[in-house]
Amino acid sequence: QVQLVESGGGLVQPGGSLRLSCAASGFTFSISPMSWYRQAPGKERELVATISDLGYSRNYIESVKGRFTISRDNTKNTVYLQMSSLKPEDTAVYYCNVQRRGVTYWGQGTQVTVSS
Repeated sequence: QVQLVESGGGLVQPGGSLRLSCAASGFTFSISPMSWYRQAPGKERELVATISDLGYSRNYIESVKGRFTISRDNTKNTVYLQMSSLKPEDTAVYYCNVQRRGVTYWGQGTQVTVSS
């Protein structure tokens, strides 16, 4: 079965950095586009970044461009989200996402809190 396990969240001061990881299993990772979403308290879940199967194409929401980088290692079945210059408004639960054969799969999420 498809499993997505996020890690790397935590508490960080404004301007700091974190790297999130998402370990995937149960499907052919190397042919699957992957995404990171986030959900802040009281807000809807939003798409943050996507990466194509081989990593050549990457897209970001405007608010994280230049600060976040999505990447993947197909030898480790892992997708990453490097977050820099973090702001309080980046505080959210971050989720890994994959869509396979019309079904959407989510990890359990990892909490990122940006606060002084």
